Amino acid sequence: MSVSVAAADRAVCAPLPVLGRDVTVPLVTGGEVDYAALDYAASAPALQRVWDDVAGYAPYYGSVHRGAGYLSQLSTDLFENSRKTVADFLGCRPDDQLVFTRSTTDSLNLLAAALPQGTRVFVFETEHHASLLPWERRADLAVTYLNAPRTPRQAVDALEKALAAREPYGPALVCVTGASNVTGELWPVRELAAAAHAHGARIVLDAAQLAPHHPVNLAELDVDWVAFSGHKLYAPFGAGVLAGRADWLQDADPYLAGGGASRKVTRRADGGVDVEWHTTAARHEAGSPNVIGAYAIASACRALTEAGFEGLVAREQELIAQVRAGLADVPEVRILSLFGDDAPRVGVLSFVVDGWNSSHFAAALSAEYGIGVRDGLFCAHPLVRTLLGSAPQDPGECGAPEAAPGERSLNAIRVSFGAGTPDEHIARFVRAVRELVADGARWKYRVEDGRCVPVGA
Repeated sequence: MSVSVAAADRAVCAPLPVLGRDVTVPLVTGGEVDYAALDYAASAPALQRVWDDVAGYAPYYGSVHRGAGYLSQLSTDLFENSRKTVADFLGCRPDDQLVFTRSTTDSLNLLAAALPQGTRVFVFETEHHASLLPWERRADLAVTYLNAPRTPRQAVDALEKALAAREPYGPALVCVTGASNVTGELWPVRELAAAAHAHGARIVLDAAQLAPHHPVNLAELDVDWVAFSGHKLYAPFGAGVLAGRADWLQDADPYLAGGGASRKVTRRADGGVDVEWHTTAARHEAGSPNVIGAYAIASACRALTEAGFEGLVAREQELIAQVRAGLADVPEVRILSLFGDDAPRVGVLSFVVDGWNSSHFAAALSAEYGIGVRDGLFCAHPLVRTLLGSAPQDPGECGAPEAAPGERSLNAIRVSFGAGTPDEHIARFVRAVRELVADGARWKYRVEDGRCVPVGA
Protein backbone atom coordinates (compact mmCIF):
# COMPACT_ATOMS: atom_id res chain seq x y z
CA MET A 1 0.00 0.00 0.00
CA SER A 2 1.24 3.51 -0.77
CA VAL A 3 1.28 6.41 1.67
CA SER A 4 -2.39 7.29 1.93
CA VAL A 5 -4.20 10.63 1.96
CA ALA A 6 -6.50 11.25 4.91
CA ALA A 7 -10.21 11.24 4.15
CA ALA A 8 -11.64 14.68 3.45
CA ASP A 9 -14.40 14.28 6.03
CA ARG A 10 -11.98 14.09 8.97
CA ALA A 11 -11.59 17.06 11.31
CA VAL A 12 -9.91 20.01 9.61
CA CYS A 13 -7.35 22.12 11.49
CA ALA A 14 -6.94 25.87 11.39
CA PRO A 15 -3.61 27.17 10.05
CA LEU A 16 -0.82 26.73 12.57
CA PRO A 17 0.80 30.01 13.70
CA VAL A 18 4.06 30.60 11.83
CA LEU A 19 6.67 33.34 11.83
CA GLY A 20 6.18 35.98 9.17
CA ARG A 21 2.40 35.74 9.07
CA ASP A 22 2.12 39.49 9.75
CA VAL A 23 4.97 40.65 7.50
CA THR A 24 3.93 43.17 4.85
CA VAL A 25 5.76 43.75 1.58
CA PRO A 26 5.61 46.65 -0.90
CA LEU A 27 3.94 46.29 -4.30
CA VAL A 28 5.38 47.97 -7.39
CA THR A 29 1.87 49.17 -8.19
CA GLY A 30 1.68 50.98 -4.84
CA GLY A 31 0.81 50.13 -1.27
CA GLU A 32 1.64 47.08 0.81
CA VAL A 33 0.13 43.67 1.37
CA ASP A 34 0.60 40.77 3.75
CA TYR A 35 3.26 38.52 2.28
CA ALA A 36 1.85 35.26 0.91
CA ALA A 37 4.59 32.66 1.47
CA LEU A 38 3.79 29.93 -1.04
CA ASP A 39 7.26 28.41 -1.32
CA TYR A 40 7.02 25.86 1.49
CA ALA A 41 8.75 23.19 -0.60
CA ALA A 42 11.96 25.24 -0.53
CA SER A 43 11.74 26.30 3.12
CA ALA A 44 8.63 26.36 5.25
CA PRO A 45 8.24 29.23 7.72
CA ALA A 46 9.16 28.29 11.26
CA LEU A 47 6.28 27.53 13.59
CA GLN A 48 5.78 30.16 16.28
CA ARG A 49 5.76 27.30 18.80
CA VAL A 50 9.21 26.19 17.64
CA TRP A 51 10.64 29.70 17.83
CA ASP A 52 9.22 30.19 21.33
CA ASP A 53 10.71 26.89 22.49
CA VAL A 54 14.13 27.81 21.13
CA ALA A 55 13.95 31.27 22.71
CA GLY A 56 12.99 29.68 26.02
CA TYR A 57 16.06 27.45 25.92
CA ALA A 58 18.51 30.15 24.79
CA PRO A 59 19.41 31.48 28.29
CA TYR A 60 20.36 27.93 29.31
CA TYR A 61 22.67 27.39 26.34
CA GLY A 62 25.68 25.26 27.25
CA SER A 63 28.21 22.78 25.89
CA VAL A 64 26.98 19.29 25.05
CA HIS A 65 28.56 15.99 26.20
CA ARG A 66 31.62 17.80 27.50
CA GLY A 67 30.83 19.64 30.70
CA ALA A 68 30.05 18.94 34.34
CA GLY A 69 28.25 22.24 34.89
CA TYR A 70 24.51 22.52 35.28
CA LEU A 71 23.89 24.22 31.92
CA SER A 72 26.06 21.70 30.14
CA GLN A 73 24.16 18.84 31.71
CA LEU A 74 20.87 20.51 30.87
CA SER A 75 21.90 21.02 27.24
CA THR A 76 23.10 17.43 26.96
CA ASP A 77 19.77 16.14 28.26
CA LEU A 78 17.93 18.46 25.90
CA PHE A 79 19.96 17.21 22.94
CA GLU A 80 19.50 13.52 23.70
CA ASN A 81 15.83 13.93 24.59
CA SER A 82 15.39 15.67 21.23
CA ARG A 83 16.90 12.61 19.57
CA LYS A 84 14.31 10.41 21.30
CA THR A 85 11.45 12.75 20.37
CA VAL A 86 12.39 12.72 16.69
CA ALA A 87 12.92 8.94 16.75
CA ASP A 88 9.41 8.50 18.17
CA PHE A 89 8.03 10.88 15.53
CA LEU A 90 9.59 8.69 12.82
CA GLY A 91 8.51 5.38 14.35
CA CYS A 92 12.11 4.23 14.67
CA ARG A 93 12.69 0.60 15.62
CA PRO A 94 14.55 -0.29 18.86
CA ASP A 95 17.86 -0.98 17.08
CA ASP A 96 17.75 2.07 14.76
CA GLN A 97 20.16 4.96 15.09
CA LEU A 98 19.25 8.60 14.61
CA VAL A 99 22.02 10.96 13.53
CA PHE A 100 21.58 14.72 13.54
CA THR A 101 22.99 16.28 10.37
CA ARG A 102 22.83 19.64 8.61
CA SER A 103 20.11 18.79 6.06
CA THR A 104 18.65 16.09 3.84
CA THR A 105 21.57 16.60 1.48
CA ASP A 106 24.03 16.09 4.32
CA SER A 107 22.15 13.01 5.52
CA LEU A 108 22.25 11.31 2.13
CA ASN A 109 25.91 12.18 1.61
CA LEU A 110 26.61 10.65 5.02
CA LEU A 111 24.82 7.47 3.99
CA ALA A 112 26.67 7.43 0.67
CA ALA A 113 29.96 7.59 2.55
CA ALA A 114 28.86 4.70 4.78
CA LEU A 115 27.85 2.25 2.05
CA PRO A 116 29.88 -0.97 1.87
CA GLN A 117 32.43 -1.08 -0.89
CA GLY A 118 30.93 -2.14 -4.21
CA THR A 119 27.34 -1.32 -3.30
CA ARG A 120 25.04 -0.90 -6.30
CA VAL A 121 22.71 2.09 -5.99
CA PHE A 122 19.37 2.33 -7.81
CA VAL A 123 17.78 5.76 -8.09
CA PHE A 124 15.06 7.19 -10.32
CA GLU A 125 15.93 10.19 -12.48
CA THR A 126 12.97 11.92 -10.86
CA GLU A 127 14.83 12.50 -7.58
CA HIS A 128 15.86 15.84 -6.13
CA HIS A 129 19.58 16.43 -6.63
CA ALA A 130 20.11 15.77 -2.91
CA SER A 131 19.20 12.13 -3.48
CA LEU A 132 20.28 11.90 -7.13
CA LEU A 133 23.92 12.99 -6.88
CA PRO A 134 25.69 11.82 -3.67
CA TRP A 135 26.33 8.29 -4.97
CA GLU A 136 28.51 9.46 -7.87
CA ARG A 137 31.17 10.79 -5.51
CA ARG A 138 32.49 7.30 -4.72
CA ALA A 139 34.24 5.53 -7.58
CA ASP A 140 33.60 2.11 -6.02
CA LEU A 141 29.80 2.47 -6.15
CA ALA A 142 27.86 1.47 -9.26
CA VAL A 143 24.84 3.71 -9.89
CA THR A 144 21.85 2.73 -12.01
CA TYR A 145 19.53 5.59 -12.98
CA LEU A 146 15.97 4.51 -13.71
CA ASN A 147 13.78 6.40 -16.17
CA ALA A 148 10.85 8.45 -14.94
CA PRO A 149 7.85 6.15 -14.44
CA ARG A 150 4.40 7.26 -15.51
CA THR A 151 2.45 5.23 -12.94
CA PRO A 152 3.26 3.97 -9.43
CA ARG A 153 3.00 0.40 -10.72
CA GLN A 154 5.50 1.20 -13.46
CA ALA A 155 7.92 2.48 -10.81
CA VAL A 156 7.72 -0.79 -8.86
CA ASP A 157 8.04 -2.92 -11.99
CA ALA A 158 11.06 -0.96 -13.23
CA LEU A 159 12.79 -1.32 -9.88
CA GLU A 160 12.09 -5.05 -9.65
CA LYS A 161 13.45 -5.60 -13.15
CA ALA A 162 16.61 -3.60 -12.46
CA LEU A 163 17.28 -5.35 -9.15
CA ALA A 164 16.74 -8.79 -10.61
CA ALA A 165 19.22 -8.09 -13.40
CA ARG A 166 22.03 -6.73 -11.24
CA GLU A 167 25.43 -8.35 -11.47
CA PRO A 168 27.21 -9.20 -9.31
CA TYR A 169 24.70 -9.96 -6.55
CA GLY A 170 26.06 -7.96 -3.63
CA PRO A 171 24.97 -5.08 -1.37
CA ALA A 172 22.43 -2.79 -3.01
CA LEU A 173 20.61 0.37 -2.04
CA VAL A 174 17.46 1.93 -3.48
CA CYS A 175 16.91 5.65 -2.99
CA VAL A 176 13.42 7.06 -3.48
CA THR A 177 11.47 10.15 -2.60
CA GLY A 178 8.29 10.00 -0.55
CA ALA A 179 6.70 13.01 -2.25
CA SER A 180 8.06 14.78 -5.30
CA ASN A 181 9.41 18.28 -4.75
CA VAL A 182 8.20 19.14 -8.27
CA THR A 183 4.76 17.56 -8.63
CA GLY A 184 3.90 16.84 -5.00
CA GLU A 185 2.84 13.33 -6.01
CA LEU A 186 3.16 10.55 -3.45
CA TRP A 187 5.36 7.61 -4.38
CA PRO A 188 4.50 3.95 -3.63
CA VAL A 189 7.00 3.72 -0.79
CA ARG A 190 5.74 0.48 0.80
CA GLU A 191 5.66 -1.32 -2.54
CA LEU A 192 9.13 -0.11 -3.49
CA ALA A 193 10.45 -1.18 -0.08
CA ALA A 194 8.92 -4.63 -0.54
CA ALA A 195 10.50 -4.93 -4.00
CA ALA A 196 13.89 -3.85 -2.65
CA HIS A 197 13.84 -6.32 0.22
CA ALA A 198 12.60 -9.15 -1.98
CA HIS A 199 15.76 -8.75 -4.04
CA GLY A 200 18.14 -8.40 -1.09
CA ALA A 201 18.47 -4.61 -1.33
CA ARG A 202 18.00 -1.88 1.23
CA ILE A 203 16.07 1.35 0.74
CA VAL A 204 16.46 4.94 1.94
CA LEU A 205 13.50 7.30 1.89
CA ASP A 206 14.02 10.98 1.08
CA ALA A 207 11.22 12.37 3.25
CA ALA A 208 12.10 16.05 2.87
CA GLN A 209 8.74 16.78 1.21
CA LEU A 210 6.77 13.99 2.88
CA ALA A 211 7.48 14.49 6.59
CA PRO A 212 5.96 18.02 6.81
CA HIS A 213 2.70 16.79 5.28
CA HIS A 214 2.18 13.17 6.38
CA PRO A 215 3.20 10.85 9.21
CA VAL A 216 6.40 8.98 8.36
CA ASN A 217 6.87 5.68 10.17
CA LEU A 218 9.96 3.62 9.36
CA ALA A 219 8.48 0.40 10.68
CA GLU A 220 5.16 0.76 8.84
CA LEU A 221 6.77 1.82 5.56
CA ASP A 222 9.45 -0.87 6.07
CA VAL A 223 12.27 1.39 4.88
CA ASP A 224 15.82 1.00 6.12
CA TRP A 225 16.61 4.72 6.47
CA VAL A 226 14.82 8.03 6.28
CA ALA A 227 16.31 11.48 5.73
CA PHE A 228 14.74 14.92 6.06
CA SER A 229 15.52 18.57 6.83
CA GLY A 230 14.32 20.73 9.68
CA HIS A 231 13.81 23.80 7.52
CA LYS A 232 11.07 22.02 5.57
CA LEU A 233 9.47 20.78 8.81
CA TYR A 234 8.74 24.27 10.20
CA ALA A 235 12.05 24.54 12.09
CA PRO A 236 14.87 27.05 11.43
CA PHE A 237 17.71 26.33 9.01
CA GLY A 238 20.77 24.23 9.71
CA ALA A 239 19.69 20.82 10.99
CA GLY A 240 18.57 17.53 9.48
CA VAL A 241 18.15 13.86 10.33
CA LEU A 242 19.30 10.47 9.09
CA ALA A 243 17.57 7.62 10.93
CA GLY A 244 17.52 3.90 10.39
CA ARG A 245 19.59 0.73 10.50
CA ALA A 246 22.76 0.98 12.53
CA ASP A 247 25.03 -1.69 11.04
CA TRP A 248 26.35 0.08 7.94
CA LEU A 249 26.71 3.30 9.94
CA GLN A 250 28.65 1.54 12.69
CA ASP A 251 30.93 -0.25 10.23
CA ALA A 252 31.79 2.88 8.25
CA ASP A 253 34.55 5.34 9.00
CA PRO A 254 33.24 8.41 10.83
CA TYR A 255 31.72 10.97 8.48
CA LEU A 256 33.97 13.60 10.10
CA ALA A 257 37.03 12.93 12.23
CA GLY A 258 37.26 14.83 15.48
CA GLY A 259 36.09 15.25 19.03
CA GLY A 260 32.78 13.64 19.91
CA ALA A 261 33.18 10.88 17.35
CA SER A 262 36.21 9.45 19.13
CA ARG A 263 35.92 7.36 22.28
CA LYS A 264 39.64 6.97 22.96
CA VAL A 265 42.81 8.34 21.34
CA THR A 266 46.31 7.14 22.29
CA ARG A 267 49.82 7.71 21.02
CA ARG A 268 51.71 4.81 19.45
CA ALA A 269 55.35 4.01 19.96
CA ASP A 270 56.03 5.00 16.34
CA GLY A 271 54.69 8.48 17.01
CA GLY A 272 51.27 8.06 15.43
CA VAL A 273 47.88 7.78 17.10
CA ASP A 274 45.37 5.00 17.54
CA VAL A 275 41.69 5.91 17.65
CA GLU A 276 38.74 4.01 19.04
CA TRP A 277 35.59 5.46 17.50
CA HIS A 278 32.11 5.48 19.01
CA THR A 279 29.63 2.95 17.66
CA THR A 280 26.59 5.05 18.60
CA ALA A 281 25.18 7.97 16.58
CA ALA A 282 28.04 10.06 18.00
CA ARG A 283 30.32 8.27 15.51
CA HIS A 284 28.96 10.56 12.78
CA GLU A 285 28.38 13.67 14.88
CA ALA A 286 31.93 14.93 15.36
CA GLY A 287 32.37 18.45 16.70
CA SER A 288 30.06 20.49 18.87
CA PRO A 289 26.52 19.49 17.89
CA ASN A 290 23.81 21.87 16.74
CA VAL A 291 21.76 21.47 19.88
CA ILE A 292 19.41 24.33 18.98
CA GLY A 293 18.78 22.79 15.57
CA ALA A 294 18.06 19.39 17.09
CA TYR A 295 15.76 20.92 19.70
CA ALA A 296 13.94 22.92 17.01
CA ILE A 297 13.27 19.78 14.96
CA ALA A 298 12.02 17.99 18.08
CA SER A 299 9.75 20.93 18.88
CA ALA A 300 8.31 20.85 15.36
CA CYS A 301 7.70 17.10 15.65
CA ARG A 302 5.81 17.63 18.90
CA ALA A 303 3.78 20.49 17.44
CA LEU A 304 2.69 18.53 14.36
CA THR A 305 1.86 15.46 16.42
CA GLU A 306 -0.20 17.43 18.92
CA ALA A 307 -2.03 19.34 16.16
CA GLY A 308 -3.05 16.00 14.66
CA PHE A 309 -1.84 14.93 11.25
CA GLU A 310 -5.29 13.79 10.13
CA GLY A 311 -6.67 17.30 10.47
CA LEU A 312 -3.59 18.88 8.91
CA VAL A 313 -3.76 16.53 5.92
CA ALA A 314 -7.50 17.09 5.49
CA ARG A 315 -7.07 20.87 5.42
CA GLU A 316 -4.15 20.64 3.01
CA GLN A 317 -6.23 18.49 0.67
CA GLU A 318 -8.87 21.23 0.66
CA LEU A 319 -6.23 23.81 -0.28
CA ILE A 320 -4.92 21.54 -3.05
CA ALA A 321 -8.44 21.17 -4.40
CA GLN A 322 -8.90 24.96 -4.40
CA VAL A 323 -5.66 25.53 -6.30
CA ARG A 324 -6.34 22.80 -8.84
CA ALA A 325 -9.92 23.97 -9.42
CA GLY A 326 -8.76 27.56 -9.81
CA LEU A 327 -6.00 26.69 -12.29
CA ALA A 328 -8.31 24.35 -14.21
CA ASP A 329 -10.37 27.42 -15.17
CA VAL A 330 -7.34 28.90 -16.96
CA PRO A 331 -6.75 26.95 -20.21
CA GLU A 332 -3.29 28.47 -20.62
CA VAL A 333 -2.07 26.77 -17.44
CA ARG A 334 -0.65 23.24 -17.57
CA ILE A 335 0.04 21.45 -14.28
CA LEU A 336 3.02 19.11 -14.42
CA SER A 337 2.42 15.51 -13.39
CA LEU A 338 3.99 12.08 -13.66
CA PHE A 339 1.13 9.95 -12.39
CA GLY A 340 -1.92 11.90 -13.62
CA ASP A 341 -4.55 14.24 -12.21
CA ASP A 342 -5.96 11.69 -9.77
CA ALA A 343 -2.64 10.86 -8.12
CA PRO A 344 -2.54 11.59 -4.37
CA ARG A 345 -0.21 14.47 -3.56
CA VAL A 346 0.96 16.93 -0.95
CA GLY A 347 0.70 20.72 -1.24
CA VAL A 348 3.26 21.10 -4.02
CA LEU A 349 2.22 21.87 -7.62
CA SER A 350 4.33 22.99 -10.56
CA PHE A 351 2.94 24.44 -13.76
CA VAL A 352 3.72 26.40 -16.90
CA VAL A 353 1.69 29.13 -18.57
CA ASP A 354 1.38 29.37 -22.33
CA GLY A 355 2.96 32.57 -23.63
CA TRP A 356 4.89 33.24 -20.44
CA ASN A 357 8.42 32.54 -19.30
CA SER A 358 8.06 31.14 -15.82
CA SER A 359 10.60 33.53 -14.27
CA HIS A 360 8.64 36.48 -15.64
CA PHE A 361 5.38 35.07 -14.26
CA ALA A 362 6.88 34.42 -10.82
CA ALA A 363 8.38 37.91 -10.71
CA ALA A 364 4.99 39.43 -11.48
CA LEU A 365 3.32 37.36 -8.75
CA SER A 366 5.84 38.75 -6.28
CA ALA A 367 6.06 42.36 -7.38
CA GLU A 368 2.37 42.95 -8.15
CA TYR A 369 0.62 40.65 -5.68
CA GLY A 370 3.06 40.01 -2.81
CA ILE A 371 3.12 36.26 -3.50
CA GLY A 372 6.32 34.25 -3.10
CA VAL A 373 6.61 31.16 -5.31
CA ARG A 374 9.59 29.46 -6.95
CA ASP A 375 10.54 29.27 -10.60
CA GLY A 376 13.22 27.24 -12.37
CA LEU A 377 14.09 23.55 -12.38
CA PHE A 378 13.79 23.05 -8.59
CA CYS A 379 17.07 21.12 -8.13
CA ALA A 380 15.43 18.29 -10.06
CA HIS A 381 16.64 19.07 -13.56
CA PRO A 382 16.13 15.65 -15.21
CA LEU A 383 12.57 15.40 -13.89
CA VAL A 384 11.50 18.90 -14.93
CA ARG A 385 13.08 18.50 -18.35
CA THR A 386 11.16 15.23 -18.77
CA LEU A 387 7.90 16.87 -17.72
CA LEU A 388 8.49 19.81 -20.06
CA GLY A 389 9.32 17.48 -22.92
CA SER A 390 12.81 18.88 -23.47
CA ALA A 391 15.91 17.00 -24.50
CA PRO A 392 18.65 16.76 -21.86
CA GLN A 393 21.02 18.87 -23.96
CA ASP A 394 18.54 21.69 -24.64
CA PRO A 395 19.80 25.03 -23.28
CA GLY A 396 17.64 27.01 -20.91
CA GLU A 397 17.57 30.63 -19.80
CA CYS A 398 15.91 30.13 -16.44
CA GLY A 399 16.26 33.74 -15.36
CA ALA A 400 15.17 35.39 -18.61
CA PRO A 401 11.67 36.82 -19.12
CA GLU A 402 11.62 35.29 -22.59
CA ALA A 403 13.35 32.31 -24.13
CA ALA A 404 16.11 32.94 -26.64
CA PRO A 405 15.12 32.79 -30.31
CA GLY A 406 14.39 29.22 -31.34
CA GLU A 407 14.46 27.92 -27.77
CA ARG A 408 11.75 26.81 -25.42
CA SER A 409 11.57 28.23 -21.92
CA LEU A 410 13.03 25.45 -19.77
CA ASN A 411 11.64 26.41 -16.40
CA ALA A 412 8.41 26.11 -14.48
CA ILE A 413 6.57 27.74 -11.59
CA ARG A 414 6.04 25.95 -8.29
CA VAL A 415 3.46 26.85 -5.67
CA SER A 416 3.70 25.06 -2.33
CA PHE A 417 1.92 25.40 0.97
CA GLY A 418 1.25 23.60 4.23
CA ALA A 419 0.13 23.76 7.82
CA GLY A 420 0.65 27.51 8.20
CA THR A 421 -1.00 28.68 4.96
CA PRO A 422 -4.06 30.92 5.37
CA ASP A 423 -7.01 30.47 3.01
CA GLU A 424 -6.55 34.06 1.80
CA HIS A 425 -3.10 33.29 0.40
CA ILE A 426 -4.54 30.53 -1.78
CA ALA A 427 -7.43 32.73 -2.95
CA ARG A 428 -5.03 35.57 -3.79
CA PHE A 429 -2.77 33.23 -5.74
CA VAL A 430 -5.61 31.87 -7.86
CA ARG A 431 -6.91 35.38 -8.52
CA ALA A 432 -3.44 36.60 -9.46
CA VAL A 433 -2.90 33.78 -11.95
CA ARG A 434 -6.22 34.51 -13.62
CA GLU A 435 -5.54 38.24 -13.84
CA LEU A 436 -2.00 37.87 -15.16
CA VAL A 437 -3.10 35.43 -17.86
CA ALA A 438 -6.12 37.53 -18.85
CA ASP A 439 -4.64 41.04 -18.61
CA GLY A 440 -0.86 40.61 -18.60
CA ALA A 441 1.62 42.16 -16.19
CA ARG A 442 1.02 45.75 -15.15
CA TRP A 443 4.74 46.47 -14.83
CA LYS A 444 7.87 46.22 -16.95
CA TYR A 445 10.54 43.64 -16.09
CA ARG A 446 14.18 43.07 -16.98
CA VAL A 447 16.90 40.49 -16.36
CA GLU A 448 19.31 41.47 -13.61
CA ASP A 449 21.99 39.09 -12.29
CA GLY A 450 20.17 36.20 -13.91
CA ARG A 451 16.82 37.06 -12.33
CA CYS A 452 13.71 38.64 -13.76
CA VAL A 453 13.00 41.78 -11.71
CA PRO A 454 10.63 44.75 -12.02
CA VAL A 455 12.15 47.80 -13.71
CA GLY A 456 12.82 50.51 -11.18
CA ALA A 457 12.46 48.24 -8.17
